Amino acid sequence: MTAEEEPPAGGQVGGQVGGQVGGQVGGRMRHLAQEVEKIAAEARIGARRAQRRSKLWNATYICLGFPAAVLAGISGAAGLASAGARVPAAILALLSAGFSAGSTFLRADARQMANLRRRYAWQRLETRARLVLAHEAYEGVERLHTALVELLELRAAIPSSALVLVESVPPQPQPPIGPATPPALPGPQGEP
Repeated sequence: MTAEEEPPAGGQVGGQVGGQVGGQVGGRMRHLAQEVEKIAAEARIGARRAQRRSKLWNATYICLGFPAAVLAGISGAAGLASAGARVPAAILALLSAGFSAGSTFLRADARQMANLRRRYAWQRLETRARLVLAHEAYEGVERLHTALVELLELRAAIPSSALVLVESVPPQPQPPIGPATPPALPGPQGEP
C-alpha cells in the first residue's frame, strides 16, 4: 500500500464518511420537503372545504332572506288591499318573520364571510408552501427547517370557523365587580 492509498487515521476512507454525511443531509432534506408537501396538500383540502362551506352558507342566506323580504312585501300589500285579506296577510307576515328569525339565528352571512376568510388563509398557506418547495428546498437543511417552522406557525394561525364567529361578535360590556372604591380601614384604637 502506498502513501497515497493509505487510509486516514481512524480507519475510514474519506469518501465513505463524506457519503454518510451527504446521505444524512439528503435524507433530512427529503423528509423536510415531504413535510412541506403535506402542509401544501392539507392547505389545498382546507381551502376547498372552506369554499364549499362558504357556498352553502351563501345559499342558506339567500334561501332564508329572499323569501322573508318577498313575503313581507306581499303581506303588507295584501293587508292594505282589503279587509277580507287580513288573515292571509297575517299568515304571510308570520312566515316572513319566521324566515327572518331563522336567518338571524343561523347568522349565515357571518358564517359565509368566516369561511371566505378561512379559504383565503388556507390558500395563502398553500402558496407559501409551494414557494418553500421551489426555493428553500434547494438552499440547505437549516433554511428549509426555518421555512417549515414558519409554515407550521401560519397553519396554527388559521382560525376554526367557530373561533371566527366568536371573534366577530363584539364583547358585551360587563358591569364592574365589587365597590369602585376600596373600603375604609379602621384607625388606631380610640379613633373613628
